[in-house]
Amino acid sequence: MIKRAEGLTILVAALVLGVVFVRLNAFDAFEVFVASHEAWQLDEVFAVAFFGGFAALVLAFRRAQELSREMVKREEAEEHANLLARHDPLTGLPNRRMLKDALSAAIDEVRNSASECAVFLIDLDQFKPVNDVHGHDVGDAVLVEVASRLSGICEPDSTIARLGGDEFVCVIRYQAGSDIPARTAGQIIRVLSESIYVGGARLEIGATVGISRCPHDSTTADELLRSADVAMYEAKRAGRGRYHFFEAQMDVRLRERASLEAELRAAIENGQITAHYQPVISLADDRITGFEALARWEHPVRGLLAPDLFIPIAEDLGLIGLLSYDILRSGCIAARAWPPYATLSINISPLQLKDPWLSGRLLAILAETGFQPSRLIVEVTENAIIDDIDLVAEVFTSLQNAGIRIALDDFGKGYSSLNHLRQLHFDHLKIDSSFVLSMDSAESRKIVSAIAGLGKALGMPVTAEGVETMASAEALRALGCEQAQGFLFGRPIPADETRALFENAEESIRTIKSGSRR
Repeated sequence: MIKRAEGLTILVAALVLGVVFVRLNAFDAFEVFVASHEAWQLDEVFAVAFFGGFAALVLAFRRAQELSREMVKREEAEEHANLLARHDPLTGLPNRRMLKDALSAAIDEVRNSASECAVFLIDLDQFKPVNDVHGHDVGDAVLVEVASRLSGICEPDSTIARLGGDEFVCVIRYQAGSDIPARTAGQIIRVLSESIYVGGARLEIGATVGISRCPHDSTTADELLRSADVAMYEAKRAGRGRYHFFEAQMDVRLRERASLEAELRAAIENGQITAHYQPVISLADDRITGFEALARWEHPVRGLLAPDLFIPIAEDLGLIGLLSYDILRSGCIAARAWPPYATLSINISPLQLKDPWLSGRLLAILAETGFQPSRLIVEVTENAIIDDIDLVAEVFTSLQNAGIRIALDDFGKGYSSLNHLRQLHFDHLKIDSSFVLSMDSAESRKIVSAIAGLGKALGMPVTAEGVETMASAEALRALGCEQAQGFLFGRPIPADETRALFENAEESIRTIKSGSRR
């Protein structure tokens, strides 16, 4: 490889050669020779040769410099290419390829010592909505911040890598029998649950962590990564923001979950998920005031599946928006056959409330189907409003300005405060069914009475959910609840059966009860 030093060597060699010529009187001998052969004009020939040689020497030196620069650039390009091949370009962390090398090295060290190593697979919670709502630039900034926080948690000899998307991996070594893996996982979850601020936006993500250990679970890099992935999905199934160690029986549950995910995607595409409608009754005059649209999955093998089974999966897959809008569209079409006073209630996922364009999407469906906004009631749970109350307030204001009403669902079960009720200006309160079903308890009855009184004081009609007995209905009426729904009045039914409940204007609770026993 030609370096700049080699160019200098050429120059030094030329100078040394000149000194040798002087010491040997070569120049004097040359003058005598030229004088004795003047007719040949050798002085001109040798002058040309001398200057030509000097010029050639200069050119050779410059060429050596150019070659040196080219080689340096090539080395830098090779180093950069190697860096890209082994590192994530966004965060600068090792990528999957480098991670496997580092994990294999850690496994070799474990084999020859009393230590163990743990693999933490970290999946960010709520990252997809951040990307969808705020854009990929904000999402990238979040990933960079996550990488920085993880680097601050793990020891210098640990390996932190980004697998791609919103998945990260941390590999640590520790003494056998230590509780370091559990403590590290808890620290990861705690640090990543702290708010991230990007461009003035406050973002909440969090993380779920799966842990595998060597040699406890496996002694190969691929198996350790797979086991950590399985454990992570098990932790997600139990609820976000937690960690789980790998256990062998998790594989069976993971295969079942993967099968259900694939079936759910196909079900949404093929229209197998439909809306069923549960009547809402006025306790003052026993009339139907409207219906709540509830998603039901008509599975070809498993039968009719309730939303508790598949809604969380739809949220994890980022399909909840598509599913919810399909249910709304179906409900608006079905409600065309109802009396003009009858309302349609739909449930909105907490993930959808993070979308500042939610009101526009809902209004577009109402315009498409010709459904009046004043007949629509949007139901949200208490847990849905606590992440970003300012954004939720903006969404609610936009919906209410269009005539849509907002109901706080499952009130008393979650984390709402009276301040939330004041800030968000709900139109309705819905008492959680757990209090209604346990009204035999004096404590539950007092809670129901307090909520009914609160609703009256704030000018919000109160609906009791989960009403299954006439005694409960009478007690709720006496406590001041305006509306009720539950199996006493009817189970959720397909759209084509709803019209029949309105055909008799004098329909009473007893008629609805008899219909519910079909």
